[in-house]
Amino acid sequence: MNSLTTFLIKHAFDINISWLVLIHFLLVTIFIGVIISVRRPVGVAFAWIFIVMTFPIVGISLYILIGDRPVGRSLTRKIKRMNQEYAQITEDMRRDYAGERQKIPVEARALSLLAETKNGTPVVSGNKLELHTNSLEILQLFIDEIDRAKASLHMEFYIWALGGDADRVGEAVIAAAKRGVKCRVLLDSLGSKDWFKSSWPGRFRNAGVQVTEALPIQIGRFQFRRADIRLHRKIFVVDGAIVWTGSMNLVDPRTFKQDSGVGEWVDAMVRVEGPVAAQFELTFSFDWSVDNPKITHFDDRVPPIAPYEGGAIAQELASGPVSRDDILYQVMLSAIIDAREELTITTPYFGPDDGLLQAMMASARRGVNVTLIVPKLNDSTLVAWSSKSYYEDLLDSGVKIAEFHGGLLHTKSLLVDGRTAIFGSVNFDQRSLRLNFEISLIVYNEEFCTQLKQLIESYLKQSDYLDSKAWAQRPRWHHYLENAAHLTSPLL
Repeated sequence: MNSLTTFLIKHAFDINISWLVLIHFLLVTIFIGVIISVRRPVGVAFAWIFIVMTFPIVGISLYILIGDRPVGRSLTRKIKRMNQEYAQITEDMRRDYAGERQKIPVEARALSLLAETKNGTPVVSGNKLELHTNSLEILQLFIDEIDRAKASLHMEFYIWALGGDADRVGEAVIAAAKRGVKCRVLLDSLGSKDWFKSSWPGRFRNAGVQVTEALPIQIGRFQFRRADIRLHRKIFVVDGAIVWTGSMNLVDPRTFKQDSGVGEWVDAMVRVEGPVAAQFELTFSFDWSVDNPKITHFDDRVPPIAPYEGGAIAQELASGPVSRDDILYQVMLSAIIDAREELTITTPYFGPDDGLLQAMMASARRGVNVTLIVPKLNDSTLVAWSSKSYYEDLLDSGVKIAEFHGGLLHTKSLLVDGRTAIFGSVNFDQRSLRLNFEISLIVYNEEFCTQLKQLIESYLKQSDYLDSKAWAQRPRWHHYLENAAHLTSPLL
C-alpha cells in the first residue's frame, strides 16, 4: 500500500511539474510574441524579454501594467477624434503666423519647423518673458495672479501637494470662483493622489471650481491602459493672456518630500504675456476635453486672442504618447546636434537612450562646450544609480558633469549657444521623451537665454564637477551596481 501511494505521489508530482513547465513555456512564448509585435528600441525589447523569461509571473504582471504605451482603447479613440478637430485650429495658427519664422536666426528655423509638425503650434513674436527662480515667491505670485483674475483661471499640474503655501493657492482659487471667475483645475491622478483623497476637491466643487482627475488609476482597467503614463505638464493660464510654465508643481518646497533626504526641491518657472499664451490655453483646453468624461468633442474652436506685450519670439511644444510621441525626442536630438559653441542641460532625472547619448558625446568631441547639471542626491535610488552608468562615456568624450548639492535640482532646461532655450516639464529621460504628456516652451530670444544662463551659473556655483580620472577609480562594485540599474533604464 505504501509503495502504491509513493508511486502515485511521485507520478502526480512529475505530471504537475510537466504542466508547470508547459504553462511557463506557453506564457513566455506568447508574451515574447507580444513584446516583439511592436517595433521598439532593442534595449527595451531585450529588457522585457529578460524579465519575462527570468521572472515570468512578475515580468508578465509588470508588462501588463507598464509594458506598452497605450492609454486605453476608448481614450485613444477620443484623443484621435479630438485631434482631428484640434488640427483645424493649429492649421489656422500656422497659416496666420507663417511669416514669423523669418524673424529668428537661420540656424534655428529648422528646429522651429520640426516643433510645429504633426499639429504643432508655430513660432510667434511679441511675447514678454519673466524667469522666476524662488519657489515661495512663485507661489505668492500665483496667489497675486489669482486675486487679479477677471474671467478665467486654468490650472494643469502633475502634483498639487498638501500643506504650506500650496494650500494658500487653493484658498485663493476658491475666493476667485466665489467672485465669478471661471476656474478649472486638471490634476494627474497619481501625482496628486493625496490631494484627491483630501477635502480639497469637495471644497473646490462646492465653491464652483471645476475639477478633473487626469488618467485615473483604476485597478480593473490596468489590462487596457498602461498605469504609469502620466500627465506631467505644468500649465497655469490667467484670463487666456498670461501663462506660467516650467518645472514646478503646486508644492511648498519647505514641506514637500522632506523625508526623502535630498533637501528642498529647486525649480524655475517662466511667466509669459503675449500670443504664445494662447497656445498653452489651447493645450489646456484640449487636455481638459480629453480627460473630462462628460466632453465628447473638442469644442474650443477659436483660440483666445492674447495681446502683444514684448519682443521675445517663442513657441509651445506639447507632446504625448498617442499623438506627437516622437516629435519631442526629435526636437531634443536636433537641438543637441545643432549646437555649435555651447550646450547646457539641467535635469533631475538623466536616462537618455543611445541616440541622445551619442549626440551629446559627438557634440563634445567636435568642440562644443557640453555641460550636464544633475542633482548630487536623488529621490529615486534606482534612477540615481542608472544615471551614473552613463558618466564614464560622457566624461571620456569631454562632457562636463556637475553635481548640484543645494537640494534636488528639479529645473528642466536645454540651452543651445546662448540663443535658443527649451524650458518646461521635460526630464532628460525616456519616460518624459516617449511616455508622459509633457509641455515645453521653446524660446528664440537672447535676453531670456542670458537670464537662463545666469540661473545655470548660479547652479554651477553650488555644484561639484566630476573628475574623469577620479571617477574611473571609484569602487569596482559601483560599476556593477550602476550597470545593473542601467538594465532597467528603458523601463524607468
